[in-house]
Amino acid sequence: MQLQLIHLAFRQVLRFLHGPFVIFGVLLVALSNGPLLGQSLTTETCARPQIGSVVEEPADVRSKEGVLEINLTAFNSAQNDGSTRYCFTDAEGHESPNLRVNPGDLVIIHLKNAMTQPPHEEVQHIHSQMGGKSCTTGAMSIISTNLHFHGLTIPPVCHQDDVLKTSLQPGDPSFEYRFRIPDDEPPGLYWYHPHIHGFSKQQVLGGASGALIVEGIERAKKEVAGLPERVFIIRDQDLVNPNAPPSKSEPTVPKFMIDRDGDSANNGTGFGKPAKDLSINYVPVPYPDYPPATIQMKPGEQQLWRVLNASAITYLNLEVLFQNKPQPLGLVAMDGVPIGYGLENQTAAESVLGETHLAIPPGARVEFMVQGPPAGETGLLVTRTVDTGPGGENDTNRMLARIVATPDAPEPRSRLQNSPQPLAPPKMKWLGDVAPVRVRRLYFSEKLADPNDPTSAVEFYLTEEGQTQKMFDMNSTVPNIVAQQGTVEDWIIENRSQELHAFHIHQLHFLLLEYQGRQVQESFLRDTVNVPYNNGRLLTYPSIRIRMDFRDPNIVGTFPYHCHLLEHEDKGMMGTIRIDPEASPIAAQAACSSGKGDTLECNKSRGK
Repeated sequence: MQLQLIHLAFRQVLRFLHGPFVIFGVLLVALSNGPLLGQSLTTETCARPQIGSVVEEPADVRSKEGVLEINLTAFNSAQNDGSTRYCFTDAEGHESPNLRVNPGDLVIIHLKNAMTQPPHEEVQHIHSQMGGKSCTTGAMSIISTNLHFHGLTIPPVCHQDDVLKTSLQPGDPSFEYRFRIPDDEPPGLYWYHPHIHGFSKQQVLGGASGALIVEGIERAKKEVAGLPERVFIIRDQDLVNPNAPPSKSEPTVPKFMIDRDGDSANNGTGFGKPAKDLSINYVPVPYPDYPPATIQMKPGEQQLWRVLNASAITYLNLEVLFQNKPQPLGLVAMDGVPIGYGLENQTAAESVLGETHLAIPPGARVEFMVQGPPAGETGLLVTRTVDTGPGGENDTNRMLARIVATPDAPEPRSRLQNSPQPLAPPKMKWLGDVAPVRVRRLYFSEKLADPNDPTSAVEFYLTEEGQTQKMFDMNSTVPNIVAQQGTVEDWIIENRSQELHAFHIHQLHFLLLEYQGRQVQESFLRDTVNVPYNNGRLLTYPSIRIRMDFRDPNIVGTFPYHCHLLEHEDKGMMGTIRIDPEASPIAAQAACSSGKGDTLECNKSRGK
C-alpha cells in the first residue's frame, strides 16, 4: 500500500534527482570521512555539539506514578556571528529533554524565563497589551516565551495550551503548565516549542524545541514490539558559511537568488546555496560540504526511528541509502497517530506502509522502522530537494548523517515492550465515515512588493472565502471561524501564491480527502499538510480537501490555525477558530425553533 500524500500528493512538489546526480559528490565523500571531530565539552548556555559529532539522543524525562513534573528554563545566547541560540533546559542542565508520558498522566511544567536582551537588538513588542499576569498580558517580544504542545488534544486555555494570551517575560515568577494527557490520546511523537507571535521563527530557528512522546505505540502496532527506539530532531538554523561558494562536486547552478527575508530562493535545481543549514539532534551539517553527523547502529539491527521536523522554514524529504540505493522504511505513525488508528478494518489498522522516502513538512513527524547496514557497510541519511515554488526557499539535496554499522554501537536508551497489551480501539467513529455538517473554503495568499517578483512577499494571509483578506491581528478578540464541538467539517484550502505552504491547526487532527482534485485514501490522520503552490498554468488554484474533527470536548475554546512556515505565520498567515460547547438536544431544538440555530443542523434534525 502506498502512502498517498507522500507518493501521490508530493509528486508535483518534490523533485528527486536520480541517475548520476542521485548521490552528489559530497555524499560519496561522506562514506570515507576520517575520524570524528568529537563532542563539544563546553558548558555554555544553549551549547551545541561540534560538526561531525556522533548523534546523541536527548535526555529522557519520564512520568512516575502517573505524573511528569519538570522545571524548564528558557535561555538565549548571543553568538559571535551575530546569531542567537534559544533553548529550554531542565534542572540537570539537559537541553530540550524528551518528555515521556502515558495516556492519563498529569503533566506539570514549571517554566521560567531567563532570557536577556540580545545585543544591538531593540526589543519590540508585537502585541500592545502590556503589564498584567502571564495569562492575560499577551505581550510578545523576542525575549518573551511560552509553550505550545503541538499535536496534543488538550484544552486551549491558560496553564494548558493557550498561545494567544499566555506570555512570560524575563523576571516573571515561574509559570506552571498543568494538564492531563487524554486517556485516548494516540500513542506517538508530539513536540513542544514557543509560540510567540511575531518571533516564533527566530526562537525555533535558534533551537527552542523538544520532543514529547506518548508511550504505547507498540500496543497499536505490534510490528514494533520489542524494538529499540531512537529520537531524531531535525532543526534548521542560519547558514554557518553564508558567503561560501557551493561545493565543487555539485553541478553548475543558476546565479544565487534571495527572497525578501534574505534567504536563498528556490532555483529549481536541487543544488546551490540552501536557505538554511540543518542539524540533527543539534549536530550541525553546514553548507557547502555538508560534513555529516554519525549515527551508530549494530549491523543489521532493526530500530524504530521517531523523526521530528522542528525546522522553522525547511521542508524535508528523507531517504536512507545503502550503496546509493534507497532502503525500505516501514512507516508506522504520522504526526503522532499510528497508521490505521481508529479504523474498524483490523487488517488495515494493523498495516505498516512500506516507503522509500518520507516527505515531512515543518512541524510534522514520522515514525518508521529501519534496518541498519550490514557489517562492513556504511549508509546515509539524506534529505532530497523539495520544490517550494518560484516564491519559496531553496531546500536542497544534502546529507544529514552517516549510518555506521559497528558491533560496539551503544544500546539505544529506550526499547519498546516485548509483549504489550493491545490498545483498546478508539470510542469515536473513524473520521472518514462521519458526514460533515458544512464545507468551508479558505485560501493562502501573499502581498508582493513587486508584482513581477514572487520572492518579494511582504504580507501573508490565510483567509476564509467571503472574509476580508488581511494579516492576522493578535489584538482582535473576534475569531475568524466559529464551529461547534461534536461536529465535523470539510475544509477546502487553496493556495493562490507561488510558494508552497504547510497548513497546521492546533488541538486536533484531520483527514486528507483530496489533493489537487484527486481523492486519496489515507489510513491515518495529520495535524500538518502541504498545500501545493500556484504555478499559473492551471485553470483553478491548487487545493486540498481535509475533514476537520471537532468532536472532542477537550478542544472547546479559541485556538489558531496557520502556515507552519513560521516566518509566514509571524507575518500574518494565521487565523483563529472558536469551538463552542455542544448544545444539549433541548437547547438545540429551542434554538432551531427561534431561528437562532445552525441552519444545517436544524435542517438535519427536521429530516431535510
